[in-house]
Order: sequence, then C-alpha cells, then structure tokens
Amino acid sequence: MSVSSIWMIGDVQGCCDSLNHLLEQPKIADDPNARFWFAGDLVNRGPRSLATLRRIMAMGDRALSVLGNHDLHLLAMAAGARRPSKRDTLTEVLEAHDAPEILNWLRHCPLAHFEYGHLLVHAGVLPQWSAEKTIALADEVHAKLRSTAWKQSLLTMYGNEPDYWDDAFRGPERMRAIINALTRIRLCNKEGRMMLSVKTGPEVEQPGLTPWFNMSKRATRDVTVVFGHWSTLGLTLKPNLISLDTGCVWGGQLTAVRLQDQFVVQIACDQSVDPLAD
Repeated sequence: MSVSSIWMIGDVQGCCDSLNHLLEQPKIADDPNARFWFAGDLVNRGPRSLATLRRIMAMGDRALSVLGNHDLHLLAMAAGARRPSKRDTLTEVLEAHDAPEILNWLRHCPLAHFEYGHLLVHAGVLPQWSAEKTIALADEVHAKLRSTAWKQSLLTMYGNEPDYWDDAFRGPERMRAIINALTRIRLCNKEGRMMLSVKTGPEVEQPGLTPWFNMSKRATRDVTVVFGHWSTLGLTLKPNLISLDTGCVWGGQLTAVRLQDQFVVQIACDQSVDPLAD
C-alpha cells in the first residue's frame, strides 16, 4: 500500500508568513494528499503565533504536531502557572475570541509520535529509552494534559531537576523528567544526565558533554528520530536521525523534509528575533 507523502517541518515559532511561503512551494503545494508532521514550538518569539495555530488547525487531520517547550509555555501561561517574559509573543493567543478552542487543540497534541519507523519528538530522548518506552512515557503526560485537571498538572512543570531518569519517579518529579527530556534536552554528561542549562551548539567543545543522539548504547538507534529545538545544530539528515530546526525565527530558514526519501524544501526567513538582544 502506498503512503501519502509526509512532510516533516521544523520549529515555526509564530512565523506564519514563512510557513505559508513554505507550504506554497511547488513540491509541497502540488501534493494535495500530503500530510504534515510538525516538530513542535509552533509558537512564540515570532510575530504571528495566533495565525500560525489557526493555520495548522485548519489543516485538520492532514497535520500533526508534537508539543515543544514554547507550546507548553503557552499552556502554562493559560493555566496561570507562568507569567509572560518580555520576549514572549503569546498574549494575542490568550486574548483571542477562539482561545478556548485553540488551547483545547494544543492540549490534545502528543509529546511524541511513532509511525513508519520514525519517532517524532521536539528535542530528543534519553539514551536508555526505546521508541516504545518513549511513546508510553509521552502518553502519561498527554493523559494529564487532556484531563480536566490539566491546569494543576502544569503548576510544577518548570525546573531542571530531576536531570536523569528513574522508573521509580512518581508525581510531578516523573512528569517533569519526561517533559524535560522530550522538549528541552540537548547535551548529556557521561552518566546520561541532561545538561539543561547548556545551550551552545555541538560545534562548541564542551568537555565531558555529548549530544543526546551520540550517546553510546542509545536505545533509539533502530529507528529514525526526528526532532527540532536545536537551531544551532541545523539540518541533519542521517538514516536514523533528522534534525529540522534551522532557525526560522532567528532569520535562518524554515525546513521541510519528506519522510519517504529525505527530500528537502527550505525557504529563507525574515529575522523576527535578535539572538543578541537581552
């Protein structure tokens, strides 16, 4: 059975004009049955988060997105668990007439998706997690976000601890570890602990630290992990690894990769955020 084309798209971060331009490219626009996987961080920092969410929601069943850290931040703001920072561009979403519908849609987005041998997450996975375990743990958080008590569950989301995984974790500690791994991880130390405060690119030598995907005995080497989040890493195409965040909001590019053959479509983006600004 043939599979419709699936285009995997990196972090949009509220750059709706760039998203529209990408979707208008002939290779994508001329494929009416195509599906779209978004690697999370649909919103924030860019100028049109509200329009971005409405655009993707209007795609219906053709679009699927995992949650990124900025998407969770929007939900936390809606829950009263977090105040906006001066660089946030989310107020228009919270004040929109259709905010309840949008937030409900966002709450029902998963934190991981596994299909056709590809594991889609926002940031990465801990080295000891298999694809099956990743989905099971992501589903735990997904269930909490879909529940009527979703606001309360987000009150304890923030924090860098625990920075490792233990199957014995319970409650907020367990949820925070899962969220941090799936939406924030970049580098690990030799024990496999997440170094969440370090945000440099892999080209900057960090003694004793390794990108999560280069950890020895990584349990997801038998599948292709697709992720965004790490704009300084840029586009990476390997048989078992696809990195999609090419810094659209920073004036880089917005990238789509076709799942079936790793064909790449990219468009240049206007800079929405100065990376050197306070």
